[in-house]
Amino acid sequence: MKRGSTLFLRMAVFLIGTPVLALGIYGLYDLWNNPANPDYAHILYPIVIGMYLSVIPFFIALFQAFKLLNYIDKNMAFSELSITALQKIKFCAMTISGFYVIILPFVAMLAELDDAPGLIIMGMVPVFASLVIAVFAAVLQRLLTEAIMIKSENDLTV
Repeated sequence: MKRGSTLFLRMAVFLIGTPVLALGIYGLYDLWNNPANPDYAHILYPIVIGMYLSVIPFFIALFQAFKLLNYIDKNMAFSELSITALQKIKFCAMTISGFYVIILPFVAMLAELDDAPGLIIMGMVPVFASLVIAVFAAVLQRLLTEAIMIKSENDLTV
């Protein structure tokens, strides 16, 4: 397969990762220079810590997406390596969802303290978004596994 066929997807993965990295670096620098209000610190710092911890599996999943695109370029899309990459993406997405589920009670406390009920819904968005990605990766993993089995059966009969 031509390398240019996945170029758009590579650019999209890069464009997804760059702002997260930039906001993470700037956010940490800004938090260091402007600490949270002491009245809210016991609520805000666990949220920030959870968000920074969720960046680790996020970048692991982006790296796995790059590897998957490399496998597609090398005509190795129907291989165990692709299944492993999808499995790691699924695990990373579930881990991110878990981090945000742990953060959710702190978001609820902050919403109660600030009288902002929409904040709870905003806190649930990353949970459901990462769950959708995990389910999508699981479905692709299962389809790829079945396609590899069918391919191996066809190779045996020919």
